[in-house]
Amino acid sequence: MITLKGQQIYLRALEPEDLKFIHDIENDESIWEISNTQTPYSRYLIKQYLEQAHKDIFEVKQLRLVISDYNNNALGMIDLFDFDFKNSRAGVGILVKESENRNKGIGKEALDLLVNYAFINLNLHQLYCNISEDNETSLKLFQNKGFKKIGLKEDWIFHHNSFKNEFVLQLINKD
Repeated sequence: MITLKGQQIYLRALEPEDLKFIHDIENDESIWEISNTQTPYSRYLIKQYLEQAHKDIFEVKQLRLVISDYNNNALGMIDLFDFDFKNSRAGVGILVKESENRNKGIGKEALDLLVNYAFINLNLHQLYCNISEDNETSLKLFQNKGFKKIGLKEDWIFHHNSFKNEFVLQLINKD
């Protein structure tokens, strides 16, 4: 069994107390491009989502975890989505909320913990992610973890009245 605890952060399940944190993230228009969000979310909808957060990844096909420091401050979110048990794969998404917490190894440590958990505990064969070609920080993060670019989706994201390309990256568990 792999732990979800690292040196500077740990990954934990969603709690009802995360309502404001998640509401702030989901309603931050500056990240809607990466989350494919089009409209704001109400506190009511997020509260309902949190009430269902205890459900198993095999049922809801998603596992969303909070990235926390050891002072119990929520720093971001990381999740497995489109969980596909039959084909043993899932997508990965990550967000460190505040810019002052970025480029400090938090995302790297969270990704390391999640990848190990997915491959060891969930016995997944592969993980993938979708990253806009101009998101150099995320591309570097995932490529440093061993994810390989396997495709380019041209004109995939419409943002600020223009289209952008998006890379698909994949990590296959060789063990």
